[in-house]
Amino acid sequence: MPPFSAVPSGGLPSFVADLHIHSRYSRACSRDLTLPNLGWWARRKGIGVLGTGDFTHPAWYDHLRETLHPAEPGLYRLSPEAERDIARRLPPRLASAAEADPVRFMLSVEISTIYKRDDRTRKVHHLIYLPDLDAVARFNAALGRIGNLGSDGRPILGLDSRDLLEITLEASPDGYLVPAHIWTPWFSALGSKSGFDAIADCYADLAEHIFAVETGLSSDPEMNWRVGSLDRYQLVSNSDAHSPPALAREATVLDSARDYFAIREALRTGDGLAGTIEFFPEEGKYHADGHRLCGVNWSPERTREAGGRCPECGKPLTVGVLSRVEELADRPVGHRPAHAREVTHLVPLAEILGELNRVGARSKRVEGKLHELIAALGPELDILTRTPLDEIGRVGGELLAEGIGRLRRGEVRRVPGYDGEYGVITLFDPAELGSSTGGTGQDTLFDVPVPAQRTPAEPAAKVRARRPDLRRRLRGRPLR
Repeated sequence: MPPFSAVPSGGLPSFVADLHIHSRYSRACSRDLTLPNLGWWARRKGIGVLGTGDFTHPAWYDHLRETLHPAEPGLYRLSPEAERDIARRLPPRLASAAEADPVRFMLSVEISTIYKRDDRTRKVHHLIYLPDLDAVARFNAALGRIGNLGSDGRPILGLDSRDLLEITLEASPDGYLVPAHIWTPWFSALGSKSGFDAIADCYADLAEHIFAVETGLSSDPEMNWRVGSLDRYQLVSNSDAHSPPALAREATVLDSARDYFAIREALRTGDGLAGTIEFFPEEGKYHADGHRLCGVNWSPERTREAGGRCPECGKPLTVGVLSRVEELADRPVGHRPAHAREVTHLVPLAEILGELNRVGARSKRVEGKLHELIAALGPELDILTRTPLDEIGRVGGELLAEGIGRLRRGEVRRVPGYDGEYGVITLFDPAELGSSTGGTGQDTLFDVPVPAQRTPAEPAAKVRARRPDLRRRLRGRPLR
């Protein structure tokens, strides 16, 4: 059962928090990332507390100060007029709850730091949380003396991780830093390309102030449980959404009081931390080892056998998260520590609908079906985790109900992501879909031609075979 379906240990209702997102001012992010849109999407997803993202960007900071209103201690909400407008745009099933208990916002930002330490270039991403806008102003003023905060919602600064933590604590004693997606090869505290071998090494003499780490899309808690040095940290998950539909693809579930200080305490002590909602880690784009340009996607064992080099071009492979965990692990696969929280692996509902309908997850067809399901059954996370399957079958057809049943049981097919290429998680074999009618004869969402299985993106090696100049033109371009 998912953690937010369980009876809360402290008697408080549980809520979902997604505390790592971005705004329209971050590079490669959707223009739809506005506070009203985020509030609307959060309601559809089932999120109770959402990070603001990007509070260091001057224009976004001004927008936050003009738009947000204080709610519970350290949390914010939209104006009553904006909340009523969100409720009007939601299906009736969600509208009353949206008006009675609007989404809360928590001040957050991701900072990218690049610096030299121990004769190595370090590239580490960090999540910063502060309890009020005045603390944010102090933090921004300090960072503004170091780099340009207006160029990107996720600023890149020549600043040591330890010093960033110090600035956070100086801005507010209640501020805190969470190392972001700690295993990502290129930009993380434990990454294979430019990270450290322990979180404590990254933050030096201030390491005692780190109490939680974000596992990232390419790893899950089970992988992190193998590394004993991580036992002292709470494991959290967030979406790192670059567009509103990506909200809650990963998230943290809490049964603490819903305010900034209670959330901070839950992440510090684990008391009030119920669990996490996760990608299947194979879907993350840095899970396996490989070389995207040559279409090489390997397990850690095969990488070691080949000496870590691409068999096509001879260049070093990008060592993925699974290999890096293997390198630092001091426990066997399957180890579960006593303090472990509940973990729920999910596939976004739009991806399931895309698989069933032979279309992309962002297609108009999927958007329409997603809206119908949410209008009839409630928020997406409820549909995926606790709505009875017979209700899902009644509204969406037996094929959808069977797929969600398999998802809840962990019966998925996995093609791992590698070197910046997302993996593919599917619920059906193509032959099953080819012989299925997709429904029961009733008027459901899936009385449509039988869909085919979603397939992975075409390997770059095949593209290169058709376009011989591709490798020459891309030589030297970083793969991120």
